[in-house]
Amino acid sequence: MAVAPEAAPIAAAAGPHVPELLDRIEARLGEIAASYPEPLSGWASGTIAAGGKRLRPLLVLVAAGPPAGWTAGADAALVRAGVAVELVHSATLVHDDVLDAAPMRRGEPTVWSSAGRRAAIATGDALFADAFRELVRNADVAQVQALSRAGSALAEGELLQRADAWDTGVAVERYLHRCELKTARLFEAACALGVHAGTGDAALAGELVRFGRRVGLAFQLLDDVLDVSGPVERTGKHRGTDLLDGTVTLPFLLARERDPAIAAIDLRAVTTPAHAEALCDAIAACGALDDARAHALGLVTSAKGELPAGLAEPQRAALDLVADGVVARYA
Repeated sequence: MAVAPEAAPIAAAAGPHVPELLDRIEARLGEIAASYPEPLSGWASGTIAAGGKRLRPLLVLVAAGPPAGWTAGADAALVRAGVAVELVHSATLVHDDVLDAAPMRRGEPTVWSSAGRRAAIATGDALFADAFRELVRNADVAQVQALSRAGSALAEGELLQRADAWDTGVAVERYLHRCELKTARLFEAACALGVHAGTGDAALAGELVRFGRRVGLAFQLLDDVLDVSGPVERTGKHRGTDLLDGTVTLPFLLARERDPAIAAIDLRAVTTPAHAEALCDAIAACGALDDARAHALGLVTSAKGELPAGLAEPQRAALDLVADGVVARYA
């Protein structure tokens, strides 16, 4: 699989080793999916083939820095780490589709919609289990701990989101904490895995974890903006899908402070795509989308500004492009 166009500048900046390792990650993902018996193999292969930008495995490779500083066998360890991160990400998407009863994902029918709830749960469970089977081959407790903490955070964040469903009075701080758990922690883990599998520099891992946290949080905030702003041709779903699901996000939380009519809305009464789009229009009209974007851009700016001073220039340039790419994805 060729590097996605959006990721190509990042891979080029990081060095010629990155596209080759991404290809190895892609090949291994395919091998794992194909190793399952049918029909599980078909569901897993479809989930992985639906792809995406492979941003999290790319972040693993960029966080590792130039190959000259790697420990022996680091290339294989980085491939396993990249595979593990992507498998966890894929597993959570399949499980999210079950919880959200989502018919489409990345323009394709979800496992839940095409094969049912039990099939989707089994597919997600298999991908999640194989993430750790792959990573444990690196024989590094710190790596397994980093990914397991992220997995636990993902589950906690999903439970918080379910607990907050339909609650229009949720505090912004609780929403941001939920986003950190659901999204940012896996970005953190990708950075930590990259450093541990590459140079093994624990101090640098801690510094890049902070970068991953801010970029991951910005990623989720901008994704929530896109749910309100659309369009369907770009997102593959109706505007306001989160609102229809009872998920209250930053654009709504900011809008409720500006518009009493929005603050008074009972989300359970928003029952059709037309209702949701009308609410999205109201949220946009009061300027809440601009403020939510500004919050995300501030996170990206701080992430770039706090990168360690001693990074090699190719690595710094590539990390800057990762952060910029999160913004460009939603521009």
